[in-house]
Amino acid sequence: MRCVALLAAGLVGLAATSASARLLVFGEVHDQPDQQRQVAEEVQQLAAAGHLSAVVLEMAEVPRQTTGLPRDASEAQVQQALQWRGWPWDRYAAVVMNAVRAGVPVLGGNLPREQMRATMSDSDLDATLTPSQRELLAKAVRDGHCGLLPETREPGMVRVQIARDRSISATAAAAARAAGPQQTVLLLVGAQHASHDRGIPVHLAATDPTLPVHVVMFGDLSNNLVADEWRHAVYTPQVDHCADLKRTLDAPSAASAPASASR
Repeated sequence: MRCVALLAAGLVGLAATSASARLLVFGEVHDQPDQQRQVAEEVQQLAAAGHLSAVVLEMAEVPRQTTGLPRDASEAQVQQALQWRGWPWDRYAAVVMNAVRAGVPVLGGNLPREQMRATMSDSDLDATLTPSQRELLAKAVRDGHCGLLPETREPGMVRVQIARDRSISATAAAAARAAGPQQTVLLLVGAQHASHDRGIPVHLAATDPTLPVHVVMFGDLSNNLVADEWRHAVYTPQVDHCADLKRTLDAPSAASAPASASR
């Protein structure tokens, strides 16, 4: 596999790796602070070297962007420009503000939430991936819903994932086409969105086949995602929300408990 070969060859320096890629995609796990810290450092280093043209985020929606804001804009002004909602700002503030302070625009790439319901019934999206690629997304959707998602809802949720990937890829590709020579567009998304075998790179290959894309993920090669480069990151243990949810669902309710149990 390409990612194994790159890992075996050894990782090159941050600036050298990034400057050689027209579109640098970071696939992260959203609740891992060291991963966001490393992306924020990458933004800062690329900007300082004069190589960063734009930052595109899954965490903000099309067409929100910081273009036109001054470098000394407040965090509140930046959040307002991006219409930030639903994502913890503290986790991504450094990524966004490092770009703003350097005069680099931050662009929302995600599908607007108001369009998601209509997307669920858009069967034309099914043909944009192969059956095996759709099944990879379907498994991720099932796992993301703790195995509790009704089967009838699964196709619609997969279509939402596809539509989000297409929206983000279109925004990133447009930013890359607008970038000058030796410039890099940095894209930050969840790891499922970044994987070469099911996510944004699949759609970019169909619409912009000559665009150089370099996917970076964190951790190791033991998962089923496909990247060009893997970087070490400190793992922060998190609460197992699925286990908590299943315990709650399995626990008998007070109303159904025997009368003697309350005495």
